[in-house]
Amino acid sequence: MADLTLVSLLERAAATWPLRPAWTFVAVDGSERTLSFGDVADASAAYAQALRERGVGPGDRVAVMIDNRPEFALTWLALARLGAAIVPLNVGYRSVDAQHLVDDAEVRLAVTTAAYATVLTDLERAPLVVLVDDLVPAGSFEQGAVDPGATVNVQYTSGTTGRPKGCLLSHRYWATLGGSLVEEFPRIGTDDVMLTAQPFHYIDPQWNVVAALMAGAHLVALDGFHPSTFWQQVRRHGVTYFYCLAAMPTLLLKMPTDPADRDHRVRAVQCSAIPTALHATLEERWGVPWFEAFGMTETGADIRVSSEDHDELVGSGCLGRPAGHREVRVDGDGQLWLRGPGMMDGYLGRPDPFVDGWFPTGDLARLDDQGRVYLTGRLKDMIRRSGENVAAREVEDVLLAHPAVRLAAVVGVPDEIRGEEVKAYVVAPGVSEDELAAWCAERLAAFKVPSRWEFRDDLPLTASHRVEKAKL
Repeated sequence: MADLTLVSLLERAAATWPLRPAWTFVAVDGSERTLSFGDVADASAAYAQALRERGVGPGDRVAVMIDNRPEFALTWLALARLGAAIVPLNVGYRSVDAQHLVDDAEVRLAVTTAAYATVLTDLERAPLVVLVDDLVPAGSFEQGAVDPGATVNVQYTSGTTGRPKGCLLSHRYWATLGGSLVEEFPRIGTDDVMLTAQPFHYIDPQWNVVAALMAGAHLVALDGFHPSTFWQQVRRHGVTYFYCLAAMPTLLLKMPTDPADRDHRVRAVQCSAIPTALHATLEERWGVPWFEAFGMTETGADIRVSSEDHDELVGSGCLGRPAGHREVRVDGDGQLWLRGPGMMDGYLGRPDPFVDGWFPTGDLARLDDQGRVYLTGRLKDMIRRSGENVAAREVEDVLLAHPAVRLAAVVGVPDEIRGEEVKAYVVAPGVSEDELAAWCAERLAAFKVPSRWEFRDDLPLTASHRVEKAKL
């Protein structure tokens, strides 16, 4: 895997399966666009030339703010061809969160659609903004050498106590992650039809793209996750494998039962944080095994349940065993650490978090006598809402910027549907919940805006004048 790049994987796929469907993107209106592996190679080369003509070259960082459309993945592969790096922007971002990523990554150019252009052009320090539809090359593209160790993503993930940090992901990262899904469980192959419903700025659709390139599999990308029509799409496209997380399984179970529930080709579902009490029910309803999986943006695919352990572990909450390329250990404080090839190359502009090659996950865990991993808690001051990470500190900073807010503390509270909801404790005399929610909505993505509020006359403080959240 060490010498593979996204470019070599793309070129191999185009040469081996030029006419085979590579991607089918389903739009919000139900229309579909299918590209073959040959189409993907040709279109990404054209995008690369158009970007090169705009001055993009090796080492540059380019923000991409695009919905689930082929253009997102094509731009990503085009940047990989150029030795440049994508900086994916959540399409829900607004002024504060978008500005932070653009500034932190020192973005020189942004590619977007008309729907989001204003968000970027209105930034106080805006990059050059190019509409993806305008990426039409004047000349033909000549592929140069690509370094497998070059950064291809500055992929932002929420920090434990502060703003999002940029994970430096190389071609080797993606080759390791995708290769583990092809060579190990679930052994994605040429006969598979994969499906993703998560936003493409999120890491999951991106590893789906890589695994499909490596295996010659067909990837179906939905415009988003819609519980009422999800299984209809699975049946329509003959899907054999998909990954989901967070509230998705719970929401699927809340849909009315259908005589066609078991009328599908799915052979395996991988899911992070399968609700333990619902695990057996999920399998019974759709007649397919669900396998727990654990990974992080920083580390890739790390731990998974496979066929050999599945039956024993249904409903146990066990994460499974480490992937073949990954080592795990639990320290004396109970924290889970990971080591092995194919991890990030650190955080952009921040201290190296690795200790002798080991990465601290911030999660608490235990190992059983067979080396299988069970999570027991977490150290992170982070809220997991419907699969999105929300750094409490980022929301608190926005609240404290309001002139009437004296103190603010943001925590996660349990929620049956979304896993956790964002709750804000505030000291803000004379201000309403609606006013503060609107203030946040103007500056943060919608999933970060608190949905639960508690107004107090004061908040408990530590000796260092920090809010003592444990007392809340």
